[in-house]
Amino acid sequence: MTRLLSTVVALLAVSTGANVFTQQQGTNARCDRACLTALVDSYLVALVAHDPGRVSIASGAKLVENLTPMKPGEGLWKTATAVPTTFKIHVPDPVSGQVGFIGVMQESGKPIQLALRLKVDQGRIVEMEHLIARNLSERGLANLQTVRSGLLAPIPAAQRSTREQLLKIGASYYDALDDNEGGKAPFADDCVRHENGMQTSTNSAPSMPGAMGTLGTLGCAAQISTGTFTYIDKIDNRRVEIADVETGLVFGLSHFHHSMKQKFVTITGVPNVEKVDLKFDAFDLPAAHIYKVRGGRIHEIEAMGFTTPYNSKTGWE
Repeated sequence: MTRLLSTVVALLAVSTGANVFTQQQGTNARCDRACLTALVDSYLVALVAHDPGRVSIASGAKLVENLTPMKPGEGLWKTATAVPTTFKIHVPDPVSGQVGFIGVMQESGKPIQLALRLKVDQGRIVEMEHLIARNLSERGLANLQTVRSGLLAPIPAAQRSTREQLLKIGASYYDALDDNEGGKAPFADDCVRHENGMQTSTNSAPSMPGAMGTLGTLGCAAQISTGTFTYIDKIDNRRVEIADVETGLVFGLSHFHHSMKQKFVTITGVPNVEKVDLKFDAFDLPAAHIYKVRGGRIHEIEAMGFTTPYNSKTGWE
């Protein structure tokens, strides 16, 4: 009964928000923050209803789900079974006419983490992008029950960055990883990164035995500078186009390539850790990141991704 009640409340909230989008849809006005947020919520309800007709999708609109071009009504449109309730992060950007989102919903009765990007033009959706992480670990799911409060808190006016500054800061994260120099991105000392729910930096104690557990206790900048991520060959399809000045959130998409020709990484600057062996084969990792920027520094990172064969196409070629 409690679950049923929470679902009804969530649907009522979505219905109220959808009215905001419907009202602006019939005008020539740009879809504002509230409109874009409502669009995501109404889109998710339409997914669960398996009915693309519930939202305004332009003729010829493009949909890509986990690198595969599809048509509205395919993929998650067939398998979604419950909308996100307690874990959802919206990043609306009226300037680009886009909205990014990361949330936890149900597919075929099981939890999945969804990153979503929608692009709107003249009141109609022209691009839809789904990134889905399935088979989430128990440790990851424990951190995907509610959103960290820091991610959702509005930014005081004195600590806000401009949209252009936010986009530049978000893009710098990929430069830091690419060059293995944590100083290339403005990480705060308290920066914490989650990936598919798992906390992968700034842990108070090692979350696993061995070198990887030790590296997981380092901060965002220090961890990158050790060389931990030198197994990443390149990061392409970088798209950092969505930012919300009021919340300081930046939404980024990218595609990581790992040839795994070398089965270890050399670690610098960490006592008693000189090398980490890597026991996996070549793979790609399409990913979505949300960065929280306060006072010009990255404080929280919420990331998700899924593995695909090495050198996979992105679906947007």
